[in-house]
Amino acid sequence: MARALRRLIHLLLFCPLSKGLQVKYLLLVWLGVLVASWVLYMQYASYSELCRGHVCQAVICDHYSRGVISGSSCKALCEQKTLTLGHCMSTSSKHQVYAGHWKERPVVIKCGIEESDGGPDSATRPKKSLFDKPTRGTSMDEFKEMLHLFLKENFGEQPSLSALVDRIISLADINQDGKLSLAEAKSIWALLRVNEFLLMVALQEKEHTPKLLGFCGDLYVTEPLGHTSLYKVEVPPYLQALVPGALVSGLNHWLAPAWPRRARITIGLLEFVEEVFHGPYGSFLICDASPRHVGYNAKYDCKIADLRAVASEAAVRAHLKGRRCETNADCTYGRDCTATCDRLAKRCNAEVVQPNLAKVCALLQDFLLYGAPPELQGDLERQLHTCVTLTGLASQMEVHHSLVLNNLKTLLWKKISNTQYS
Repeated sequence: MARALRRLIHLLLFCPLSKGLQVKYLLLVWLGVLVASWVLYMQYASYSELCRGHVCQAVICDHYSRGVISGSSCKALCEQKTLTLGHCMSTSSKHQVYAGHWKERPVVIKCGIEESDGGPDSATRPKKSLFDKPTRGTSMDEFKEMLHLFLKENFGEQPSLSALVDRIISLADINQDGKLSLAEAKSIWALLRVNEFLLMVALQEKEHTPKLLGFCGDLYVTEPLGHTSLYKVEVPPYLQALVPGALVSGLNHWLAPAWPRRARITIGLLEFVEEVFHGPYGSFLICDASPRHVGYNAKYDCKIADLRAVASEAAVRAHLKGRRCETNADCTYGRDCTATCDRLAKRCNAEVVQPNLAKVCALLQDFLLYGAPPELQGDLERQLHTCVTLTGLASQMEVHHSLVLNNLKTLLWKKISNTQYS
């Protein structure tokens, strides 16, 4: 094999070409070498910047050893070393995501790293303020009141908040003695300020959200997903200008699951839209409808891979209400939750214009239509078009939205029911 490779290189470099062609050929070779070197450098630089799990683990274990924090995963992470970080999946240096193992069981490990102005050596300093509440001397009743006010601020006034407070207290009580130590209280308070963890606790009974397996300080462990995105091919930002979009789309079509399995994933995502509408803790909005945030497991059950894309309606309203604006673009929460701008008052209205269902259908169009059965193609296109064009205030269109969603689910279920894919 090595000899054949050497002969090929010798042939390419010394083949009988005219001088002009040789010069052009050598320039192309050197250009290829430069591009490849640049890609490798960018890959290494982005990995070094994004993947700092060792820093996160060192900070967490330092706080655990000093008795500042607690959690069901602390001993495994810091003492027994049975919870280990593996492949880095981070897309932001402030939000570390790793595939890992816990007693040889695959898991996903997530941890926040706040940037500080003191350079790399001061990485542990911001965590001190993260674990500053509650303070020593806070009673259980006072802590429950803190939790209730915090949940009310995030979810609005909901009748089930007291039950959620009790669930959080039970989750924080690691040794199940009916009391909370200061370290247990500090840990759960820090975790609740992580939006994804807060939503995971609130939606833990829902079928399409990842299950929480454990935590330590503000590090938490969730169930793994076989696929963390709807599409298998993702081009890094620094290569997007060089790689044609048609090539990426074609590769994703070729590598996509069979259409019936994509229909099953779609039904799961539509069920998630139903689950987060008018639940016991209010409604939730999808504010970043990206294929990178929607995953599925080995059975092709849809799971929301990144709940940071979701926000409570109360939090979005509070952010938008009365916000100064010139255009509708100024009235945006996240990437996709946009309200209208009152151009006379130059203030944002509080209600998001595009409902969850329209965003999800826009996301699913290419994913679902490619390779669809011919006898279903026409109906599917019409129903997706109706779904994508849903506009207006969601509160005024609830019945219509429900009808569109159910029609789409029924169409898909009829095709895959009573088959191996159902």
